[in-house]
Order: sequence, then structure tokens, then C-alpha cells
Amino acid sequence: MTPLTFINLNERWLNSTEPFLPLVLMKKPGNMRKIFIAGCVLFTAHFVQAQQKEGKVTYERVSKIQIRINSDNGEALENMLPKTRTDNFELTFGNNQSLWKQAEKENDDDNIGGGGMQIRVFTGSSDDALYCNFETGKRTDQREMFEKKFIIDDSVRPLKWKMTGETKTILNHNCMKATASQTNTRMQMNMENGKMERKEVTDTSNIVAWFASDIPVSAGPAEFQGQLPGLILEMDVADGRQTFRATEISAKADLATIKEPTGKKHYTREEFRSEVNKMMEEMQKNNGGNMQFRVRN
Repeated sequence: MTPLTFINLNERWLNSTEPFLPLVLMKKPGNMRKIFIAGCVLFTAHFVQAQQKEGKVTYERVSKIQIRINSDNGEALENMLPKTRTDNFELTFGNNQSLWKQAEKENDDDNIGGGGMQIRVFTGSSDDALYCNFETGKRTDQREMFEKKFIIDDSVRPLKWKMTGETKTILNHNCMKATASQTNTRMQMNMENGKMERKEVTDTSNIVAWFASDIPVSAGPAEFQGQLPGLILEMDVADGRQTFRATEISAKADLATIKEPTGKKHYTREEFRSEVNKMMEEMQKNNGGNMQFRVRN
């Protein structure tokens, strides 16, 4: 097997005269101030009710696949491999909660290859889910790794966002642009001369998000829940290393499907990462030179 290195991967204008029209016909000038205030409250309530508070969104995620082959013909082999992978996901939101999970796959083949090599990419189980409660700030993940189920307890961690003032329309919704940076750790694996080395590296990623101002729900793709004052419809992570784009929005959702994952044993984020590292090391020992990698959801 050729040595490899893998690096992870509309505004709705309301008729403002309608609530006030009956007020013009009143005959008691002394009550006009009270009537005007009442009319304003009625108008505000009408506007709030018009905003979407629940729904279902389908997203397309495109992830770059970065593979470096350390051999004499490494560059030629790299050019035979796909440069990106596309997956679809669904976000259901309502009642101050959200649930993110992978959409049904059209093709279950997670193998990529070229030039006589084959790499299996783990994109997660169809049962994987990410649940968030915006009231409590709680986040619960369900992950399946090598036929073992993990329930991971965590919290929503908002980033420090900056509004740019830029706007554009996405799926007939007026959206505003916001930027932030995020620092994460990832595992880098290198193989040279038949020896596998694993090293944890720290990345700081630039993030660009476009959120709908008329959908005041703090939800979005993947782990980016509880971030902005509107639903995120597009996102770019690390200058295109991973992008999310909403392709369809429904104003109705089956809220009964938004359930917190449960299980006998719960893990912290650190405990889960430790378990996965152990599994990867064991897999490498058992498979020898047959490399398998995971694209993070």
C-alpha cells in the first residue's frame, strides 16, 4: 500500500394600516392615545406571529478531502482521488430546540479510490444526531463508531460574531452576513516507511455565516447551534474547507421528532475523543496498511 497522509476534513411586509383602520372611526378624541398604544401592541403581535419559529431545512455539505501521498508518484496518485465529498443533512427546529441529522443517502458507497488504492471514508451512522435546547444551553450528540453507540453531553458554545452589514437573498429570505473565528484540535495521521504517526494539531478557522433575519431562531448547520439571532442558511468554514448551503426550507415540522438522544452511558466531549483515538489505533494495528479515515460531521 502506498504511504498516505490524511488531514481532516422575505421579509414579509404586513399591511400596517389594517390594525389601525377601525381606530380612525372612533369618536372619543380623549381615548385616542390609549387606542393608538393598543393598536401598536396589536401590530407588534401580528408581526411576531408572522415570523417563522419552526420548520425543517435541508442542507448540502461539501467537504474538501485532503490527502498527501509520500512517494515518487505521489502527485499523480493524488490527482486520481476526488477532491471533495458532498452529503445532505436535515435540521428540524421548533419549541426552542433543534435536531440535526444526516438525510437519507442515495448511495451508501463510502469508498473512494484511484490508481490502485482504496480508502474507506466514515461519514457517520444514519442514527447519528445532534440535539440542542436553546433555553437550557444543553447539547447532546449521538454518535456511532465501529458499531458502538456514544451519547455525548456538552453545552452550546456561542462564538464571538461580528456583523459586516452585508446582505443577500437566500431561498427568498433576506440574510445578513456575520463572521467569527474558531479554534479546534484535530488528529493528523502520517505514514512513512510503514510507520504510522498520530499527532494532535491546533487549527484556527475563519467562519462566514449568512442568517435569515425573518426567521428568529438561533439554529444552523452541524454544531453551529445557538449562534446568531436568525437561522443560518449558508456557512463557510476555514476558507472553503467545509461549506453548508440550505437547499430547501419548509415552514412546518414534525416537532415530535425533536428528541434528546438517550443511552445507558454518557460521555463528556473529552472522554469521547479519547475513546475514538483508542479505536483508531486498534483499527490501524488490525488493518495494517489498509487506511480508513473519518470525515467529521
